[in-house]
Amino acid sequence: MTPQAETAVAHAARRYFDAKRPSVRLARQFVTTTLTSWGITGEPIEDIRLCASELTANALTHGTRRGHGFLVSLSAFGDLVRLEVHDSCDVTAERLPQVRQAAGTQGSGRGLRIVESLAQDWGVDRREPFGKVVWSQFKAVCEDQQTGVVPPAPKT
Repeated sequence: MTPQAETAVAHAARRYFDAKRPSVRLARQFVTTTLTSWGITGEPIEDIRLCASELTANALTHGTRRGHGFLVSLSAFGDLVRLEVHDSCDVTAERLPQVRQAAGTQGSGRGLRIVESLAQDWGVDRREPFGKVVWSQFKAVCEDQQTGVVPPAPKT
């Protein structure tokens, strides 16, 4: 197999969400529905769903400008699934998402530690013309890559 074929995206889906509290739940549902339609089940889907919840909550709390929501993007290639959460706040040294050590009584500050523990890799990229993308990658194989049968795309 050529290197290009190995990195070809087998599946991709994305959805925009308003900057409102119910959007975190809706984003989790979008991730679950999409991954299930791709034939991903079990622990990988739960890990990706939990990380989607953490990253979208962070985008809602720290990453959206007034009048802007956030975008959730999923793609599958090879044995990896990539989750991206795009928001409208630029990456600066002061606002760079990073793993923190939360005190035992703090009600926040653990989200990226959860992402770091569940994902194969994660990071932050600049987004043009403004904003950032916080991404994470997970080991997971789509059903069609195991059997050669392509499941239908999720209804949006």
